[in-house]
Amino acid sequence: MKIQEYQAHEIFRKYGIPSVRGIVCESVAESLEAYRKTGSQRVVIKAQVLSGGRGKAGGVALASDSAQVESLAGKILGMKIKELDVKKILVVPAVEIASEYYLSFVIDRSTKSTVMILSSEGGVDIEQVAVNTPEKINKISIFPFVGIPEFLARKAASMLFTDFAHIRAGANIIRKLYKIMVDLDASLVEINPLVITKEGEVIALDAKVNFDENALYRQPEVAALMEPDPQEQKELEAKSHGFSYIHLDGNIGCMVNGAGLAMTTMDLVNLYGGKAANFLDIGGSSNSGKVVQAVKLLLSDSNVKAVLVNIFGGITRCDDVARGLTEAFNGINTDIPVVVRLTGTNETEGHRILEGSRFHIAGTMRDAINMVIELAGKSTRQ
Repeated sequence: MKIQEYQAHEIFRKYGIPSVRGIVCESVAESLEAYRKTGSQRVVIKAQVLSGGRGKAGGVALASDSAQVESLAGKILGMKIKELDVKKILVVPAVEIASEYYLSFVIDRSTKSTVMILSSEGGVDIEQVAVNTPEKINKISIFPFVGIPEFLARKAASMLFTDFAHIRAGANIIRKLYKIMVDLDASLVEINPLVITKEGEVIALDAKVNFDENALYRQPEVAALMEPDPQEQKELEAKSHGFSYIHLDGNIGCMVNGAGLAMTTMDLVNLYGGKAANFLDIGGSSNSGKVVQAVKLLLSDSNVKAVLVNIFGGITRCDDVARGLTEAFNGINTDIPVVVRLTGTNETEGHRILEGSRFHIAGTMRDAINMVIELAGKSTRQ
């Protein structure tokens, strides 16, 4: 689960991490009032969307007077950043930066631990630093039963700073950032950039926190911060109907039963030259109603040009899936081609139900994938 930058800053301040204090606005008028309240001549206007790359997309801008605030706020509010509408902006006093750094904690499943990542090359191009000069990225695995004692925090801070006062301040931030990670079941806590100001202060200029959704049941205050984007809303809707859905950027919608078969189907679609539009596992004991909801969710993605239904019947019965497909498409006006592969429990009955229908029936997985890729290429859906 992601939260907005302004919400992450609030968490930082709650844990005593020095951070910029801004005002959230949803209109140009509110941004002008916020500019007045900051008491600062220069302010930064920052788009609040659950996406990176805001600066490069034009979602972060510096304003030096009320006319610029009005113009830039009007431009940023309503713009799209990675297909997300900007509905809120954060107006913060501008900071005179002496130097920028990168600091984060992230779950590393390969080492089965939290990893601290530090770099003296923080800022908007940190991804390029990792690619072009990986030696400038420092990583420290944290032993969970020990955490970060003072000596380790100071050792890490000394990888960033040379001045002892900055090392001490950095060590304090590191320990508090890790406490957020543990206390709130976060999967990522990031400051980019962490800066030293012209006055010599070490502060978090940006803030990012992601949370483990599986732990939200014990984090009600975190769950209350959720502002799902349209794709996350779809995933939540899928969960409410009893199946798993993750949006991807392809054009072949996949509906499969079982996570392993779903991953295999996606891999084979890509191997044969197609591109999966989603991961969708309808799970076991699927009834026709669940299939109807799954189909509606698939077709709500405007990028989907063709659909592949790949069912290996065990607990999930092929005839239930066939009835669900028939019911779903009887109530939906669409010409999107649908390829169906049914094998396993009650597959003969499933095939009988689909005989003479609009569906393209495939006997093997290879046939199904080749067929759906070809049909997606011919699709006229806009």
